[in-house]
Amino acid sequence: MRNEERTMSICYIFASGEYGTQWPDIQPGDLCIAADGGFSQMQAHGVDPDLVVGDFDSLGYVPPHPHIVRHPAEKDDTDTALALSEGWSRGYRNFHIYGSLGGRLDHTLANVQLLCGLVEQGGRGKLVGPGMTVTAVHNGTLELEGETGRTLSIFCLGEPAHGVTLEGLKYPLHGATMTVQVPLGVSNEFLGGPARITVERGTLVVMIENQV
Repeated sequence: MRNEERTMSICYIFASGEYGTQWPDIQPGDLCIAADGGFSQMQAHGVDPDLVVGDFDSLGYVPPHPHIVRHPAEKDDTDTALALSEGWSRGYRNFHIYGSLGGRLDHTLANVQLLCGLVEQGGRGKLVGPGMTVTAVHNGTLELEGETGRTLSIFCLGEPAHGVTLEGLKYPLHGATMTVQVPLGVSNEFLGGPARITVERGTLVVMIENQV
């Protein structure tokens, strides 16, 4: 596959966290990576991963798969981070990470950190879990759509985010500065049409209530 095709395709990572009812529509050219315990989720859905990554402490055994990248239990990166690095090294720039929310709070926060680092390197991504999808935007505009009343929250979790403009939401902002100390963007709502979240300088994390 050519590099430009990989940047258009999606790298799906299946992690060891909690899963809801959502499951991706995997297309030819997409890459599927099981990160440790995510292997059992893929098996349950009848999906064979292209690659299996991790130390396998969550899964409890090394799966019989022809493409395994095994790591020691004592390491600097999480299994999800290692899976993301594998996808990035193969030319993928759009990542959908399932099983990345819920469960241990420290792993959830680590995955949000990974998401911020991803968009700050020019990639795109989202974390998908039970009841919520999390995405992020860096120095740019994120366009979304949601039915009237659907909840989303917008957070600055690092350096101050400047020039924040929210359009098409119940509570708009125009050129505001958001900081990690003040939860200014919590519990906003879609108005039933397109919404735009713009940050001129900085990174914003966007948490969206999943549709039932």
